Amino acid sequence: LLVGYFDAQQLRFAGRVRAGLVPHVKRQLAHRLKALRMPDCPFTDLPTEGSSRWGGGVSLEDMKEMEWTKPQAVVQIQFVEWTADNRLRHSKFLGLRPDKVGTDVRREK
Repeated sequence: LLVGYFDAQQLRFAGRVRAGLVPHVKRQLAHRLKALRMPDCPFTDLPTEGSSRWGGGVSLEDMKEMEWTKPQAVVQIQFVEWTADNRLRHSKFLGLRPDKVGTDVRREK
């Protein structure tokens, strides 16, 4: 799962989230995201150049295999810190946030 935040009107890539996505959660998330599919990448800063030390980069090759969605679903993520590259370190999926609007998601400082 790729996650991001809005900076002004641009959706910025924040990282990949794998932890916490157990099979039944993946099924629920896939069902929710199916209605939001779109053909193009919504992130303004992908693909990333190379890969980070923590393996969080997204190459052009990676992007060819991905399914994109409108940035309307909001998820709650637990993480340790922001990296110097503005990526989440040690992120974990906690759940969907139906009470939030995607365009309201900003980077926490």
